[in-house]
Amino acid sequence: MSKEALAVKKAEQAFDRKRRTIGLFGGPLLAILVFLTPIEALTIPGHKLLAIMVLVALWWITEPVPIPVTSLIGPTLAVITGVVNVKTAFSAFANPMIFLFMGGFILAKAMMKHGLDKRFAYWLLARKWVGSNPKRIFLACGLAAALCSGWVSNTATAAMMFPICLGLLTSIKEMFAANGREIDLHEYKYATGLMLMTAYACSIGGVLTPIGTPPNLIMLGFLSTMADIHISFFEWMTWGFIAMVVYFIIAYVVLSHMFPADVDHIEGADVFIRNKLDELGGWTRAQKNTLFAFAVAVILWVMPGLLSIGLGSASPALKMYNLLFPEAVAAMAGALLLFLIPIDFKTRRFTLTWKEAMEGIEWGTLILFGGGLAMGGMMYTTGLSQWVGNLIVSAMGGEPSQVGMVAIFSVMALLLSELTSHTAATNMIGPLAITAAVSAGLSPIPVSVGIALSASLGFMLPVSTPPNAIVYASGYIPITKMIHTGVIIDVVGIACVTIPLVIYFVSWMVG
Repeated sequence: MSKEALAVKKAEQAFDRKRRTIGLFGGPLLAILVFLTPIEALTIPGHKLLAIMVLVALWWITEPVPIPVTSLIGPTLAVITGVVNVKTAFSAFANPMIFLFMGGFILAKAMMKHGLDKRFAYWLLARKWVGSNPKRIFLACGLAAALCSGWVSNTATAAMMFPICLGLLTSIKEMFAANGREIDLHEYKYATGLMLMTAYACSIGGVLTPIGTPPNLIMLGFLSTMADIHISFFEWMTWGFIAMVVYFIIAYVVLSHMFPADVDHIEGADVFIRNKLDELGGWTRAQKNTLFAFAVAVILWVMPGLLSIGLGSASPALKMYNLLFPEAVAAMAGALLLFLIPIDFKTRRFTLTWKEAMEGIEWGTLILFGGGLAMGGMMYTTGLSQWVGNLIVSAMGGEPSQVGMVAIFSVMALLLSELTSHTAATNMIGPLAITAAVSAGLSPIPVSVGIALSASLGFMLPVSTPPNAIVYASGYIPITKMIHTGVIIDVVGIACVTIPLVIYFVSWMVG
């Protein structure tokens, strides 16, 4: 790690300590002050919940305790203070969206364990059109990261792509050395660009599917819980695909322009990739089984969209299908197949063991997701959401437009995601946005999608997303370069993609 990286890391650690200390003591104090402040428009349960929400929100931001722990504190305090009963408080942790996420985690774990993700990445990089051209390698690495992270966790995808990119950069350095030129990868522009492209593509790819990144499912869960609106897997992918493609193009254009390669050919890069692909050998039984289980889940996920196109949205067959195979059941069906399809039946070896599956399930994310849904649901039942929504609408002039609503909350989601977990940021902003939209007489769908998409655009700092932190650890990315490129892509992404896409395309799709 470079001296600059070490200095930045120490500064971050010092800032984190101060942030956690302030939150640890400031959160409870502010919550007590809120509770003691008379608010006539709120019911007693709503007033209590407001104080709890202040504590939870501040602790999500400052992280004096782990974020999943804070997510459990909220519902627990709601029961202790008499806001709701225990069944109501914790029912959100059994929301079908939890099992959709769980099924996705298990499928992703099988793909990583059996090397299906690496096989795809190396296969894409080994295409003839890529060859040893640095611009095409740059593009192919980004494509591999984006497409994988649509189905596998962004963090896992970044961890997979990181050594691949390091190997390619080593090939570049060796090529230059063979030609009598010594380069320092810590100061080599192309190395910075390739690392940033990998990190950004991992975040960008997450917008493709509902399971690609937590903010997507969180907002879908809030829409279902607070507004009784269901968005299908297929519907999300229609705008998720467009958003991913355009975000990717913006990132590629910006990064390739700012960090161009100074050669037209990287000697040995294609050989490096072919060797890595050859090392994987032929398709194993476990890989075939995993691909089959994954294909089953994907087919079940997109089938409602195909049936709607072919038979119409009012078709009895479509209604029956949605009743029998909702998204959560489709995810679990694919995941459960992994425990039933054998690799070697004689020795009773199956594609995945429960121990392996547990290692792949991000329990903290599931708890955070459940806690967020629980708090959002309680805000609705206690009337707190209506009060907050009216306040926001009044602050926006009484009759805010859909464009203004989407723009304000998208920017809020982006800024908060740059400084804290994008999952926690979505949990905080989501309920406020939905209630504000409903209070203003607007559809909550556009603003919800805008928040989910914006929360994935955390490109400015190493702490913004795990992929950023992973590639920053290489030492090849000066912090000033990450901030500079992150600001450009964030601003262009929200102004030219998120807001127009949500206002026009998403509104048209669900209108």
